[in-house]
Amino acid sequence: MTSINNIQEQIIEEFAILGEDRESMIFYIMELGQNLPALNDQFKIDTNLIKGCQSKVWLTTAQEGDKIVFSADSNTEITKGLISLLIRVLSGQKADDIINCDLYFIEKIGMGQVIGSQRSNGFAAMIKQMKLFALAYKSKSIVKN
Repeated sequence: MTSINNIQEQIIEEFAILGEDRESMIFYIMELGQNLPALNDQFKIDTNLIKGCQSKVWLTTAQEGDKIVFSADSNTEITKGLISLLIRVLSGQKADDIINCDLYFIEKIGMGQVIGSQRSNGFAAMIKQMKLFALAYKSKSIVKN
């Protein structure tokens, strides 16, 4: 398993190739979203919607051993690309690692200059929801033990 920080470093390297070209960054984020497997329609329900996103973003989780696996979809290409970045970094990781991680890649790739304040709020809501899911899985495992 690749660590959260190693995955973040890979993403930083990928975006470094694009330089400061905002359009290329947006196009690349959208391309990443196109590679995200579509979420089955049965999971595109209100209870899976992330609150605080202007676009619709559905997020589901599953537990595989001690790892949390995320799946998601969105109704807009850029937002689907953004959630795909978070899934790449956080999916398949342990709950504690997700809860305690510092997602520094966001600042390092200049995400703030690429997405506006409304999308930044939605992106923060996505991160918060993923960390809340990790916390819920951790709480369940503590109760079991």
